[in-house]
Amino acid sequence: MYRLDPRYPPAPGTVLISGWQAVAARLPSEPAIVAVDGPPTADWETIAARLPAACHLPVRTLDIRTRYAPPAVVRRRTMSAPDADDPYYCKLAENPLSDLFHELPQEDIDGGGDGDTEGLLLVYGPGASLVLHDVLWYADLPKRYAESAVVTGEGSNLGLPGERPELKRLFYVDWPMLDRHRDAVVGQLDGWLDVQDPGRPVFLDGEGLRASYADLARHPVRTRPFFNSTPWGGHWGQRALGFDSGARNTALGYELIAPEAGILIGHGPETQAEVPFQLLCVLHPDEVLGPESHARFGTSFPIRFDYLDTVGGGNLSVHCHPKEPYMRERFGWHYTQHETYYMTLGSADTRVYLGLREDADLALFRKEIEEAAHDGVSMDPGDHVMTFPAEQGRLFMIPAGTPHASGAGNLVLEISATPYLYSLRFYDWLRPDADGNPRPLPYEHGLANLETERRGDAVARDLVQEPHVLRRGDGWREELLGALDEMFYEVRRYALDADAVVGDDTAGRFHVLNVVEGEGITVLTSAGERHALAYAETLTVPAAVGGYRLQARGGPAKVVKALVRDRRAVRAGHS
Repeated sequence: MYRLDPRYPPAPGTVLISGWQAVAARLPSEPAIVAVDGPPTADWETIAARLPAACHLPVRTLDIRTRYAPPAVVRRRTMSAPDADDPYYCKLAENPLSDLFHELPQEDIDGGGDGDTEGLLLVYGPGASLVLHDVLWYADLPKRYAESAVVTGEGSNLGLPGERPELKRLFYVDWPMLDRHRDAVVGQLDGWLDVQDPGRPVFLDGEGLRASYADLARHPVRTRPFFNSTPWGGHWGQRALGFDSGARNTALGYELIAPEAGILIGHGPETQAEVPFQLLCVLHPDEVLGPESHARFGTSFPIRFDYLDTVGGGNLSVHCHPKEPYMRERFGWHYTQHETYYMTLGSADTRVYLGLREDADLALFRKEIEEAAHDGVSMDPGDHVMTFPAEQGRLFMIPAGTPHASGAGNLVLEISATPYLYSLRFYDWLRPDADGNPRPLPYEHGLANLETERRGDAVARDLVQEPHVLRRGDGWREELLGALDEMFYEVRRYALDADAVVGDDTAGRFHVLNVVEGEGITVLTSAGERHALAYAETLTVPAAVGGYRLQARGGPAKVVKALVRDRRAVRAGHS
């Protein structure tokens, strides 16, 4: 059965506690400067009130946000003028958090501030760790909270407290700056504070946090899943998996999107902390990614798995993703957003839009896109973009620049490169957003990246490949579903009879698995660990795992596997 809360025990000796009284007991018992850093979305007012109230020493407080440079200065430092004029995107910010300040408030450390001068000084807020300190904690909320808060207008952007928040700034300025800062300080943390429940925080000591990551880096691990709603979303996630029945829909299923994914560490739902999956790659890149992928992608986990649920919903927008030079030079990513669609659910009657038709008239395509965007004139994307039956089990390859969309009535497992915030929409069916406003259509970016050379028969030949058996054994076979020289990863599939067992080996490259048919499998590692994986669940197998076996349970099963292609093998024509 699909688990909404996959959980892993902390390393032996880890301090894992909950509640303000227990957390405050971890503060120093002698005068000291305690810095509590974290994202703007954390409830800093509650943190600043509850920690001192539960502490036995007098506590002065310093809200580091009151020492930021003026908003106009922060905006100018973190986003170029041309990027500020683009309503949709900007280049990923490379600023350190120190750019939020004219200078750090040393005079408040030496004396003054609020309250008694004896006891503890609690410096809190985004950037607090930049002040000289004796103890460093990080108070965290998963990124899904930040996006939700900005959408509702209740959040704030980094360095701009009290200003109206913007998603563009959140995605491309705040998150890159916060991630880089968090990654830099994780090795120095004395404590990690999960503040999803502001009335009952959960604390992990720093050494225990790092020891738990060290354990996880050598074992298969599943991240905590969640779904977002969008105007086109369906309801499969609610009906089949039990996600929030009160939500508008379950459009986007976040199975493994590394920049946002979390891992639950704890003994049960009452005492568990959600920690970023990305820190696993930061602390143990060779063990998780493998040396070759680490050299190629740094600490960025390069493959994502997510669901596009249009079962009972509508068509996705017709869009493409940036080609690599554009992605690098215009948006700041060093690799781009290649994608694939695996049809977990589909049929001969539902559709996937993919690639230009042989007879596509680009001038007419632009004209109809502009008329739809500016005058509300509907268009038929099928006049320009090819369509294919969305048969269950079919894989569609979507290299950057390829126009594409899933039609209504499908469950797509997107197996893609990790960049995920660059849908360059051409047409969105004149559909309003949740507030009744037109959805953003950055079609000029899309047209600048549109792949115009691969058309018609070449689309069908290259992007809708037939499965190819790589190897087979007693009751199982491994198939290659899709690989292209221009894409750095490939997708394979295991088909297993009931109780069949097949061996595999990471061979220095991480694998990502998802059960696409059947009740599930058991993953058995060479170290003797067993990890159950149910239908629709996704599992990361770090490179350090090495040899492992898959065993079907409860009947036959099919499992897709994605991995980074070996560059030497690709040059030789193999993978």
